[in-house]
Amino acid sequence: MTGTQTKTGLISFQGELGAYSHQACREMYPNMEPLPCATFEAAIEAVRKGNADLGMIAVENSTYGRVADVHQLLPESGLRIVGEHFVRVHINLLGVPGAKLEDVREAMSHTVLLGQCREFLNAYGITPVTGADTAGSARAVAEKGNAALAGLASELAGEIYGLELLARHIEDAQNNTTRFIVMAPEGLMPEPSARPMMTSFLFRVRNIPAALYKAMGGFATNGVNMTKLESYMTDGSFTATQFFAEVDGHPDDPAVARALEELEYFTSSLEILGVYPKSKFRLE
Repeated sequence: MTGTQTKTGLISFQGELGAYSHQACREMYPNMEPLPCATFEAAIEAVRKGNADLGMIAVENSTYGRVADVHQLLPESGLRIVGEHFVRVHINLLGVPGAKLEDVREAMSHTVLLGQCREFLNAYGITPVTGADTAGSARAVAEKGNAALAGLASELAGEIYGLELLARHIEDAQNNTTRFIVMAPEGLMPEPSARPMMTSFLFRVRNIPAALYKAMGGFATNGVNMTKLESYMTDGSFTATQFFAEVDGHPDDPAVARALEELEYFTSSLEILGVYPKSKFRLE
């Protein structure tokens, strides 16, 4: 684990075993034991309290945008971003042992996944049934033991709950991807290296005309690529706006250092949330 020390061997995530967040944990840290949590707050708190070494937190989806509330939790978490991972959301029809595709009359899953498989469900005359979440629906299907009821979830969920793969990758859109960030109690600043890096940070602009425009100018003039810029209202005020941003590069890179120095001049606060290797997914 980059910049971290293993204490518990656990990595927390929001959801049940077999969720896409669990898949992210297994893909990035196959030797760590997953710690499922009911909420994002609980997953973050597990790391804060030392009950887990890392937290795998979903932050955005290519189809549905940013995950609600997560960015609000990051500044107050006291944690740092030490990595990122992307999961291609493949949806599978999972049935009880011995079931066949033609036996299935209903499919259970989270409402979002049901909406992503409309074409397949309509083609086979399968009625969607809303479940609490994807992995929980797979578990419910296994418990009911009814060949007419299947679940829509990851292949990992099928493996965990003893379900059979009846149809693979049935999602309508072929580019649905979720991005996760890895949180740790201490984000040690990695040295600049040949591997491409990312820097995530929060800032508030000073209350002066065109402050944001001027603050962003340093990144343009120094040729620094900004991959994300999102605004958030803070403290119930319509004037105190906080921004979450991500750029290519390391704070010690000359161009990034100059851009951050210029940004700081126009801000009332600036906090680096993490410096970490860029995911290979971005380079493909």
